[in-house]
Parts: sequence; C-alpha cells; structure tokens
Amino acid sequence: MRYRPPMANETDAARNLAQNLRRLRETRGLSQQRLATLSGVPRATWANLESGSSNPTLGVLTRVSATLQVSIEELIGPPKASCRRYTPSELPTKVRTGVSVRQLLPDTIPGLQIERMALPAGKQMVGVPHTPGTREYLTCERGLVELVVSGEIWRLDPGDVVVFRGDQRHSYRNPGDVDAVAYSAILLAPTAG
Repeated sequence: MRYRPPMANETDAARNLAQNLRRLRETRGLSQQRLATLSGVPRATWANLESGSSNPTLGVLTRVSATLQVSIEELIGPPKASCRRYTPSELPTKVRTGVSVRQLLPDTIPGLQIERMALPAGKQMVGVPHTPGTREYLTCERGLVELVVSGEIWRLDPGDVVVFRGDQRHSYRNPGDVDAVAYSAILLAPTAG
C-alpha cells in the first residue's frame, strides 16, 4: 500500500484536537491520569491526543467528548477565542415562583453550578435536593435572604455566606420589603455510573 500524506483538513483536525483537549483539560484543572480514570481511555492515549500524533477512533472521540461534556465538533473544530463576553440574555435563566435563577457559567464544568438568584420582596423558592454529598455555598449580595435547611432557618445579610449540604430539603426566601440578590455555588457530588 502506498503512503498517502494526510489532507490539510485531517492535519488541521488533529492539531485542533490537540489544542482543544489541552485547553479543556487545563481549564478544568484535570490531569491526563484523572481524565483516563473518568473516561476509561488510557492516559497514554490522552497524551497522544494532546500531542496531535494520534488518529483516534470514533469510539475514543465519543468517550473523550462525553467525559469533557463537549461535542465532537467542538473537539476537532478551530480553537475558541480565549475570551468571550456573554450578556445576561445569553445565559440560561428560569423563573420559579417569581424568583429568577440565572446560570453564571456559560460552559458546562462537571460538578459545578453557579447561579444568581433575584428574589423579589416576600418571594420564596423551594430548592431541589441534589445528589448525596453535594455542598452548596450561598451568599447574599443585596437585601435579606432566609435559607431554610431541614427545618433550620439561617438569615443572611449582605456579605454573609452559609455552607450546607445541598442533598437535603432547602428553600430560599426574601423576608424583606426590597428585592434581594443571592449567589449559589453548588459542588455536585459525583454520581455512580
């Protein structure tokens, strides 16, 4: 069989894959060994992918993209700009019982959620218990926020922070007569599987 040099788009895809994998891994603060453990793809394969010298199978690309929670297209496409501005309207927002909850992370970071809650005066929102072992960090920026965790009431003034197990029943309430803003950082416990 005669050697056929790779076409430009194949070379670009391999170079893009190497750059994107390195950036995604470093951004998430993960080692190649940790990714190997999470994905079932050997660490040596991760090293080859990041060097640009690998020609991965579709199965490997699928496992890598699932582990990093990005599409295959994002893995092999041109690297994204190192900085991007998002307007509030571009970030996922949901309104529950009058409370606006906006995600503050435009990219998925496994195990981490950061949300901004705007609580109008007198409004309350029941939280959804997360997986066992989850930790939640709640801080009040403006107004007053009451956090009820398993029947215990915590009152937060601006600047206060409460850390609690996010795997139990909890709710947020604005007992004041002005709007309140709070931020929640949720460190999700890994799920089995």
